[in-house]
Amino acid sequence: MNTLRGWLQRPYARLITLIGLLMVVPLCLRLALGWANPLGYLSDLGIGSLLLVLLYRRAWWLALPVLVLWGLINVASAELVSAVGRLPNVSDLHYLIDPQFIENSTGGGFAQPWLAAALLLALLVWLATLWLGRSTPAPRLPRKTWAAPLLLLIGHWGAQHLQPSDDDEWRLYNLPHQLLAASVGEVQTRAEEWLEDDGIDDLPPQMAGLTQLDLDGQPLLSAPGRARNVMIITLEGIPGAYIAANREALHSRYQENLMPKLSRWAERGMNTPDYVLHSHQTIRGLYAMLCGDYDKLDNGTPKGVEMLTQSERNQACLPAQLHNHGFATHYLQGAGLRFMAKDKIMPHIGFDTTLGLEWFTNASYLDFPWGKDDKAFFEGALDYVGQLKKQKKPWMLTLLTVGTHQPYSAPDDYLERYDTAKQAAVGYLDDAIDQFLSDLERQGVLKDTLVVITSDESHGIDGVRLASSWGFNLMLAPEQAQLPKVKTGVYGHVDLATSILDYFALPIPDALSGRSLLRNYDTGREIMSFTNGKLRYHDGQGTLTDCDFQQRCRNYASDGFIADRATFKGQYGGFRARQIAARATALDHSLLRTPLNQHYQFGSPAIIPLQAQIKDDWADNLIGAQYLEMPKGSHTRVRLTVRSVDPQQDAYILLKAKELEQDVPLGLPDEMRVTADQPLVMDFSFDNPQSRKAFSFHLLGYGLGAVEVSDFSVVTETPGQDEPQEESAEDTAAHSS
Repeated sequence: MNTLRGWLQRPYARLITLIGLLMVVPLCLRLALGWANPLGYLSDLGIGSLLLVLLYRRAWWLALPVLVLWGLINVASAELVSAVGRLPNVSDLHYLIDPQFIENSTGGGFAQPWLAAALLLALLVWLATLWLGRSTPAPRLPRKTWAAPLLLLIGHWGAQHLQPSDDDEWRLYNLPHQLLAASVGEVQTRAEEWLEDDGIDDLPPQMAGLTQLDLDGQPLLSAPGRARNVMIITLEGIPGAYIAANREALHSRYQENLMPKLSRWAERGMNTPDYVLHSHQTIRGLYAMLCGDYDKLDNGTPKGVEMLTQSERNQACLPAQLHNHGFATHYLQGAGLRFMAKDKIMPHIGFDTTLGLEWFTNASYLDFPWGKDDKAFFEGALDYVGQLKKQKKPWMLTLLTVGTHQPYSAPDDYLERYDTAKQAAVGYLDDAIDQFLSDLERQGVLKDTLVVITSDESHGIDGVRLASSWGFNLMLAPEQAQLPKVKTGVYGHVDLATSILDYFALPIPDALSGRSLLRNYDTGREIMSFTNGKLRYHDGQGTLTDCDFQQRCRNYASDGFIADRATFKGQYGGFRARQIAARATALDHSLLRTPLNQHYQFGSPAIIPLQAQIKDDWADNLIGAQYLEMPKGSHTRVRLTVRSVDPQQDAYILLKAKELEQDVPLGLPDEMRVTADQPLVMDFSFDNPQSRKAFSFHLLGYGLGAVEVSDFSVVTETPGQDEPQEESAEDTAAHSS
């Protein structure tokens, strides 16, 4: 003990322990998590050495807050990459250290607890050197030491520009370096815009290749499909790499066989290996699938929510089209419906029946925070199909699982068989869907039903190129002998609605875009995606463009979109890069030119049972007002009416707001009592001095009874604008649903 105390009192102990905290621990983290890339090590050394020269010999009260924040950044990065396969942004730091989110999404703890322990220990040792050596001045660093961070960061920049890597961002950067590079990139882009200000940015982008309906291909079937019904099975977060036929077709080096049973089913159907997911988030994936249009290629208001303000474009969506042609249309998911307003969006796009977690009466096998576990879900879904079979009308059924969402719960025997809970959850889903498909075959459903199995988004795979955009489409059709086992060409979620209407030889509205999976095309096609913070565009002529957070674009020679490898051709910024962004912006505005002056109504006459206590801000939300966009300089008005349904029971209501999951204070009471005789009626507003994206309202309640949220309207407008004539809550609810 005396030896350790003596060492900590030495003049250079403070420097050595600070090096351990700022450089050794991050390098060990990168090595332990398999994020090995020379540029990543260079990034850690560059930022670590920069903090070292800035904080060494500084007062403890000045250095300590910076080091604590830096430690939280490291923990947040490891947690978010472990959970969803992406590097966080600044707002995610609040999200990931939120105790409630940690409890719900990580099962009550960190995915990498050793990292937090190592950082804390290193910080305490550094503090001990300060205390024990307080009477001994720390020696100065040589002046040339200040050049080390600069040389390291310049070296990183030079390597990325001379021979850029398309590896995952967390392999190439740590978070402070990424934010620094993004800021430099933004300044550079603005300078380029100023230098090139000759009017060329006013030229509209070419959009026909991304938005047109293309039915010029040769049909695979000589006659309309024989199926009477159609079923779309949407698996939460599953990437295309989990299907063996896809890995083989694209010569993928990823060989982990997590879904062998679904892969065997894929051998009996038509697979589309080069299948693109256009964005993250379930509601965006469902919109693209069912409505034949790209959802927002950023964090703006989901188009499904925007569509609630319209009464024409929704009629072109697949459920509405099939309903108009005599199908009974049904939507069933294993989670609650109100979050992300699916209780309103699904009926609005044409589903006759929309059901969620509350429909299921069969017991669950797991206590899963987000909803029904996959085995129990598919058992309930099988009963639902049995009810549909008794009907005389043909039917469409869309299913959505939730079991492969973090925290990736699975039964104990699965957790024992797999290395991680995520793998165990995928294995549990594989067994569940295999049993479901086998039961459908045994009951004869596959003989008269077109079954499409796909995913809403991809939870990514560490180290697999473009895994966040890699989806899958497995089609099981009665006339399987006429269809290829591997469908060549590039397709994506925007093609699904067109493909199903084409299968039945039904008229396809011009409002839909994309191609039909049931046709062969002689030429390539344009397609886009926005995942993991990267905007990607394939021109259909052998070039994939990848634009990163620095607003720099790189071209790769790639016949298709999804590929295990691609040859780097060059990089650029300026006008060409802005044209890629302009295409994405034009797609974002396919429904609404502006988010201003849209009257969103999230209330309804539905009776909502309350829980005895609030467990989670996300799962317990009573309304679907999530991920809204509010432009800079605008003004937002909110009106709500909540009443208790039971005269004998009081309800207690809280209203929270979050922007990118970070709490935003609205100055509202922490808790509001509501009775049947005294409903809660509120009308408030707030300014938006800066643009807001991913702005969510969380209306929470607890008690022994139930409530009715008859009105929850949100309007964002220009300040000083005359207030429009108010609709009644009933009229507005009817308009929105």
